[in-house]
Amino acid sequence: MSDIAAPHSGDLMDRVYRYQRHIYDLTRKYYLLGRDHLIASLNPPERGHVLEIGCGTGRNLIAAARAYPRARFYGLDISSEMLATARANIERAGLSDRITLARGDAAAFDPAAIFGRVSFDRVFFSYSLSMVPPWRTALECAAAALAPGGRLHVVDFGQQERLPRVFRAMLFVWLKSFHVTPRPDLFQALCDIAEAEGGAVRTAPLYRGYAWYGEIRAL
Repeated sequence: MSDIAAPHSGDLMDRVYRYQRHIYDLTRKYYLLGRDHLIASLNPPERGHVLEIGCGTGRNLIAAARAYPRARFYGLDISSEMLATARANIERAGLSDRITLARGDAAAFDPAAIFGRVSFDRVFFSYSLSMVPPWRTALECAAAALAPGGRLHVVDFGQQERLPRVFRAMLFVWLKSFHVTPRPDLFQALCDIAEAEGGAVRTAPLYRGYAWYGEIRAL
């Protein structure tokens, strides 16, 4: 596993997660719903290359690497604090030879420069777009990093459209305290990118709209 520095500042995310990272996976498993659904949907090709943007503690990369033992994985995050935890978790899992980490900005990264690869068979975001201010730009960068026939997968907070309004209001206030903003036009953005790139899109609300899942298939 290599850990390649990037020139982007992740000071805010480092402050947010400096202490949370130690209990992140223990607490988030109760409300970051749909992550395993995304991992099960990846199904990369034999010896494929998979990139997670906003990899956090490495939880998803470890789960995906175990599910697809013939694939190679890469993780990008802007927080050096999160990457330190991810590095330790990946080493503990014995997957350092199959997972490469790099520090970088989801909305401005050069995969060839930091990973030595121009494109990936699968790229995914798992509850990270809601923390990226220029999230549409991040989606466009991810789509641009897809190999021909590749797929972009996204799971994040939905609009709670089939859940009680009071629950939605309380959840959004709580998420805001962690600099998390659910994207109400996420599905439309995926459709716009797919149309511009000539790809196909699939979207679906999960858990009564608690989470949203989307997928772009490049041609």
